[in-house]
Amino acid sequence: MSRWRVPGLPGRAPRSDQNVVVELRGGNAHRNRSGFLSLLVYSGWIVLICRLIHLQTYRSESLTQNVIRQSISEEILPARPGDILDRNGHVLAMTVMCDSVYAVPRQIRDPLQFAWRVGEILDLTTDELYQRLQQHPDAGFIWLKRRVDPQQTIQLRNAQLEQGSWGIRREYLRHYLQDGYAAHVLGLRNIDNNGQGGLEEYFDEDIRGSDGVRFVVRDALGRVVSVDTERSRPPRNGQSIVSSIDLPLQVITESVLDELMAEWQPAGACAIVMEPHSGEILAMASRPAFHPGRLQQVDPTAWKNLAVSAVFEPGSTLKPAVAGWAIETGAVNREQSIHCGNGLYRMGPRLLHDHHPYGALSLTDVLVKSSNIGMAKIGEALGTSGLYEAVRAFGFGQLTGIELPGELAGIVHPPERWTIYSLGSVPMGQEIAVTPLQLITAHAAIANGGLLTAPTLLRQSSGPGPAGERQKPVPDLRVPNRLLSPATAAWLTAEPMRQVVERGTARSVRVPDLSVFGKTGTAQKLDAQTGRYASDAWVLSFVCGTPADAPRLLTLVMVDAPSTPGSHYGGTVAAPAAVRILRAAADRIVIDSSETLEDAALDRMTSNNDSGRQQ
Repeated sequence: MSRWRVPGLPGRAPRSDQNVVVELRGGNAHRNRSGFLSLLVYSGWIVLICRLIHLQTYRSESLTQNVIRQSISEEILPARPGDILDRNGHVLAMTVMCDSVYAVPRQIRDPLQFAWRVGEILDLTTDELYQRLQQHPDAGFIWLKRRVDPQQTIQLRNAQLEQGSWGIRREYLRHYLQDGYAAHVLGLRNIDNNGQGGLEEYFDEDIRGSDGVRFVVRDALGRVVSVDTERSRPPRNGQSIVSSIDLPLQVITESVLDELMAEWQPAGACAIVMEPHSGEILAMASRPAFHPGRLQQVDPTAWKNLAVSAVFEPGSTLKPAVAGWAIETGAVNREQSIHCGNGLYRMGPRLLHDHHPYGALSLTDVLVKSSNIGMAKIGEALGTSGLYEAVRAFGFGQLTGIELPGELAGIVHPPERWTIYSLGSVPMGQEIAVTPLQLITAHAAIANGGLLTAPTLLRQSSGPGPAGERQKPVPDLRVPNRLLSPATAAWLTAEPMRQVVERGTARSVRVPDLSVFGKTGTAQKLDAQTGRYASDAWVLSFVCGTPADAPRLLTLVMVDAPSTPGSHYGGTVAAPAAVRILRAAADRIVIDSSETLEDAALDRMTSNNDSGRQQ
């Protein structure tokens, strides 16, 4: 035992009892320290147990939800958009699979290195990609590049990037197979599968289908370990649309329109081919145009489909409809002679002129020679209410119901806004504005025996289409309305409108082996700044059909403001292109002359009254 020196008693050894006291005091200190440490340990265990009890009792549900959120993810299963076909089953628009690349920023250890390696493969700048990763460092998903080349996908798989830092999703890419033909009819689908313009937009809900969803359970490394089949649902693919477009005829129509644009250099032009009994549009083209698969450089004016959105005064192309209505209502008769004042006729303060001084003209010759004075006298015979009823009955000033977005209704002022000049102006195609589609639809009512039938871009045959999909009925179509008797309609096409081509304003385009009827239109454009007609800007049009005694095809060409030098008339600018297209249509479409015009018209009216458009 060691000796302890007691302070204050130098030289003296402590007594034995003093040593015992000192030794006891040292043992107590050691035991105190051990007890304190034990207390700390026990307290820690108590706190830990209390915390576990708290977590298990009070936070169990929230923690469980956090675990579920971290381990179960929701994946969208995109629906495949339906195809768009022409009337014969040729694919105009279809969908193909492609790869899109995404990143998981929270799994990326070195964003700069990742950005450099991935950017080099995907043709993205390192700085741009690095900034995107840094902006969302904790994100579980960001797109890197969508619709990548298959070769880039292979390079990414071989790059040995960090596991879980990136991935590939299979997406659908819209593909337009026919080199951009019928672009204004089809429209396009953007990168998010939204229809924009044309049939793609009008039938977007049907074409796009309905996306599905899959719930998957992943491990800590992000790998799929199971799928929750009860909560998951498969996608519902989109519906295919069978259009009324005839692809070969569409190609020819656009080629002719391109040649017209090159020759006359107008601000714009459009062409429409229609089957007048069903209202089916066989071809529709507008210039300038765009390619739905090449949208890098598109003229802003190219988005406009002039067939449904160009609004212009129709000029003389309106005259057959007004004359037919006047015959039908008894205001004039087919055998009537109208004196045209030798080229001058005063209506109140207005003095009307004809291009040539005509005396008495038959009703046929009023149309063949396109006499403005003769038409003004027909307008006076109809009166304001009768003339207004005529232009409204033929569908002007209202939408046709075509399956295209952006259609305009044109302009027909109410009678109370008409002036003392209107009875002379409206019959010659002034003071109202129409679209090309409205104009050919009105002429279809003449060509099909007197029924106003709404135009359509859908094939109207019953049963499944070529692709085996049901065909969608046209919504909100008017029941065909009889405007003219079959006899009056047949007389207009077989007599005055045929003679317009044989000896009238369109005689330069008569075709020896094709029975063509038609009407030219040459209308001055209004100057928006002065409110007066421009002396150097014209809208030229020509509507024609075949055969004249039982029409089965109609073609319209409209040309807006040609700029090349020379005289511009509907018969010299629009008519040649329209007849070339009509000739091609007659070669493409089998015309069955065994059924009379009246029978076809009555069958059409009966079928629509009974059941509407067939599916």
